[in-house]
Amino acid sequence: MTSLPQSILFCCDHNSVRSPMAEGIMKKFYGTGTYVQSAGVHGDLDIDGFCIAVCQEIEVELSRHRSRSFDEMEEWGDDLSSFDLIVALSPASQRKALELTRFFHLDVDYWPIMDPTGLGESREEKLRHYRQTRDQIISHLKDRWGEPTE
Repeated sequence: MTSLPQSILFCCDHNSVRSPMAEGIMKKFYGTGTYVQSAGVHGDLDIDGFCIAVCQEIEVELSRHRSRSFDEMEEWGDDLSSFDLIVALSPASQRKALELTRFFHLDVDYWPIMDPTGLGESREEKLRHYRQTRDQIISHLKDRWGEPTE
């Protein structure tokens, strides 16, 4: 368990499931003392409805989240070098983060979080997979920064 960084960026492939979940849960668990954002390798998908549903179950509101890519993030004024830590939640986002930060003294961690999109046939099966992803994120957060403080 380590102390909370001042700023953290979560990233995944499309910023529509895993990284928004991580961003929202991090903010709920540990408050506003840490600047938290998320981005994707691509920003081409809207936030996933199943993602919104399973986060509402734990009182994390994601319906207003707007997906964005690394490129859009920088266009909006979030410079990667201003983050203390980048947590990649997919192999593609880990590669992109390492590529973009090769000139910065910046930690990039990789958490292998399951991508639930496309898994399950029925609504309930799909929700079960999304809950597994949510719970994997929660487990990693608690392992890294301890029990929620909020």
